[in-house]
Amino acid sequence: MTVDGIAMLTLQLNICPNRFLVSSFDFRRWLMLRRALVAILAMSPVTLPAASFAYEIKVKNPGSAFAASLRPDILGISTDSTAESARAILESTFKGRSDTKTDIQQEKFGETAISYIAALNFDSPAGPKQAGEMLSSRFSSPASANRAYFIARNLTFAQDQQPSKAEMIKQVVNKYGAPTIVGDHHLYYIYRAGKAISVGAKYTEITAVDAIDLPLDPRAAIKLDDANGHGSCVAGVKRSQAKEKTLNAMLDEAKGANCEGALSVQLTPGISPDRIANAQFALVDFKRIISAASIDSDALVAEKNERNPTPKGIAPKL
Repeated sequence: MTVDGIAMLTLQLNICPNRFLVSSFDFRRWLMLRRALVAILAMSPVTLPAASFAYEIKVKNPGSAFAASLRPDILGISTDSTAESARAILESTFKGRSDTKTDIQQEKFGETAISYIAALNFDSPAGPKQAGEMLSSRFSSPASANRAYFIARNLTFAQDQQPSKAEMIKQVVNKYGAPTIVGDHHLYYIYRAGKAISVGAKYTEITAVDAIDLPLDPRAAIKLDDANGHGSCVAGVKRSQAKEKTLNAMLDEAKGANCEGALSVQLTPGISPDRIANAQFALVDFKRIISAASIDSDALVAEKNERNPTPKGIAPKL
């Protein structure tokens, strides 16, 4: 009997007590029973639609190619950055540039109502007194802490503002240290076990200036391949820059790379060979991509199973 039914019965008793011929003793017994039934109904669990509960994601921190003390960054954004912290940096950096185009890409986590920033793109064109600047970054889902795994920056200098090649290389080396390999207009930093590796050549600011316009040293480059002659991170970074930047799209490249992470700095000559017209920075964390892809995949499966639980019936004995 529902609470409303009990109330109706009480009303009937109050209005027409003679109809039921209830003695005062029986009435007290009935009243105690009614109170007990109301208490039981009040304590019974109430079933609400699943949508009324906020889905809780169990966060796991993904692995990274970079040690905390040696983590490279681009404009203050590293693979330790979350989407929100990176957004704050970019909004501060591009503040006051009215011509900046901002693209903040959000996605939903599975079929839940939880949304998160998957990509940030800030683009400010070059002006008479200002270099053109584009910065983009990609982030994993909240299940893997919404961390960055790919960061890129592109600087385009007006002809009368092009910095010297020596000055640019000095700034790069001062910020990131000695590169792993230099050539083909690039400085490459290849990371394993949390630090940039060496392939024999010891580059300084001066030797890097001499080497950057030459082809990559093949004797040094081959040391970046695996035992089968594959997996060069130099090639991996180049292909990653050309690919779609989702975890799934970059996963095969990350698994095939013979390193855990890489930083590429490309300096394109300008109005003269000793001037730089364009500087491109790309930081990719292959270890993060593999780790975050696994965590995100498991979390999405768990979320799907929670929405559509597998029946847990037990077959009877035959």
